Amino acid sequence: MISQESIQQIQSRIDIVEIVGSFIKLKKRGANYLGLCPFHNEKTPSFTVSPSKEIYKCFGCGKSGNSISFLMEAEKYSYVEALRWLAAKYNVEIEESETSPEFKQQQQVADSLYIINNFAQKYFTDALLNSEEGQDIALSYLKERGFREEIINKFQLGYNSEARDGFTKAALASQYSLEYLQKTGLVNVREGHAYDNYRGRIIFPIHNQSGKVLGFGARIIKKNDKAPKYINTPENEIYVKSKILYGSYFARQAIDKADECLLVEGYTDVVSLHQAGVENVVASGGTSLTPDQLRLIKKYTNNLTIIYDGDGAGIKAALRGLDLALEESLNVKLVLIPDGEDPDSYVNKVGTAQFINFVNENKKDFILFQLGIALKDAGNDSTKKSVVVNQIAETISKINKTEDFTKQQDYIKQCSEILKIEESGLHALVNKFIREKVNKEETRVNRDQRFAEESSSVEQYNEADTDVKALFNKDEIHEQAMIRSLLEFGLKNWNEKLKVAEYIFKEIEENQLEELIDNKELIRVMQTYKAWFDAGIEPTAKNFLYHEDQKMSSLVVSIMDFNYEISPKWKEHFEGFIATREDLFAEEVFSTLNYLKLRKIKRLMDENQRDLEKSTVAEDQMILVQTHQHLKQMEIELTKQLGTVIFR
Repeated sequence: MISQESIQQIQSRIDIVEIVGSFIKLKKRGANYLGLCPFHNEKTPSFTVSPSKEIYKCFGCGKSGNSISFLMEAEKYSYVEALRWLAAKYNVEIEESETSPEFKQQQQVADSLYIINNFAQKYFTDALLNSEEGQDIALSYLKERGFREEIINKFQLGYNSEARDGFTKAALASQYSLEYLQKTGLVNVREGHAYDNYRGRIIFPIHNQSGKVLGFGARIIKKNDKAPKYINTPENEIYVKSKILYGSYFARQAIDKADECLLVEGYTDVVSLHQAGVENVVASGGTSLTPDQLRLIKKYTNNLTIIYDGDGAGIKAALRGLDLALEESLNVKLVLIPDGEDPDSYVNKVGTAQFINFVNENKKDFILFQLGIALKDAGNDSTKKSVVVNQIAETISKINKTEDFTKQQDYIKQCSEILKIEESGLHALVNKFIREKVNKEETRVNRDQRFAEESSSVEQYNEADTDVKALFNKDEIHEQAMIRSLLEFGLKNWNEKLKVAEYIFKEIEENQLEELIDNKELIRVMQTYKAWFDAGIEPTAKNFLYHEDQKMSSLVVSIMDFNYEISPKWKEHFEGFIATREDLFAEEVFSTLNYLKLRKIKRLMDENQRDLEKSTVAEDQMILVQTHQHLKQMEIELTKQLGTVIFR
């Protein structure tokens, strides 16, 4: 487990605008920043980042959190992985405290794989640039292909010699574990002998979003019909192929700037295009696109242009994953490179300017291109044409988000004209596929709900990422307002002797918490605050936002709101002082406390009234009447102090 000291060092350096801004575009809007939400499809920005509160909130989908939870959501990191990402970004040396043996082992494996990959990358790069074999065979080959030394250094390209076990011996001599070397795919063991897996190959390191080496692609140089052209790292604890796009670490800023991602197949395509100055490009590695890869693209842009070879295999590769891209609301275009070329050879043949012009002038709409290919294959066969109609209707049905309605209708119109069928008929067929999908989803949801009801427990919060705000009823909104006042204003002076926190704890003693606050999780926040305060720590919302207890952190994030800002134009028209929440904090603290007291009095009055209705003894009735009068007087006094009537 990462020590609290390390966590605090990381927290002290976090800049949420910098972190979130490395994933999405943010524009300053008053005291906050605004951008398109990375967690749902939207065209109008509703994703707000508050640098002062160090939280984000999407007013479209409702997601909220801090820098750590953003990384957990966006990158699917665990809490510890997010901390490690931040530690690497801010150069914080992590200290470990005691943790479970299982977790420790898992973390050690991941760390070991990263360390081995880093060693391997340096070994291969040195072999390419400094060994005689590397220079004569691999470096000369790369230079013949047109790669300059600066691009080779940028992508950290390398070479592994044809020797049977050159890398293996070097790694074992450096005390690296043979077990982990096998797990990385760098070393194989056969008949008790360990040997290099990437012999006689150019090495392409594959980086994650923070630039660490996840694995490798290895391309053979000499012709060998028995050996595969490429060998890739096998899946392990850090290398998951479906979540990786080669070159994304180097392309992120360029994609963001161009508002377009170019997708190619191979490693050399990416390197060549970067060298030519076309840097908003990544590679899928020749496999069909996965949802995780598409979401990675969508973090930076909604515009995807696929550039593949113009042969049959290239076309089929380009068409794979189309429906997934549509479901992610990506605007997908296709460019096919002519004359048997690939992006690598074509950009070297025609130059940067002509390549860019070719791409811009030859972008084909993905759905219409798919339809054209399918119709060509169907020919005059009416049965095959019927299949094409169904296929294109199912494809169009994937465009079913509200904001994409106009796009869907346009495709129906265009495709019906190409297919020479009634537009209404194609429309009905598209709706049929949409209904089928909705029915399947409803069936799944109902099944999940039944399962949840059968297995539900009395515990209200059973997951760290529970949408806690949705669980608040009207009374609990006032409870959370009281806790928010404590978190935001607790360290301010209430009077000459007391802090706001001390005043609140004086008004609500420990044994009264459960009488005044129903939500046990909010009570836990207040008790944690008091424990810290009594120990001499001055807690703020930040202590809770980055608390290792994710349930508590999520709860605090959910109750920290984004305040309305006073427009600069307001002061142009109205002179004088305009009070803010900061100025009125005493009134807010006083009113939230008194609301809880009033609620308690109201409950006592209701309970007293029920006892009075049941009582048949005159003396008891008199006591209950007097109790009611006393409670009513307390209610009147509190209401007068608030200057309003709370209960109707």
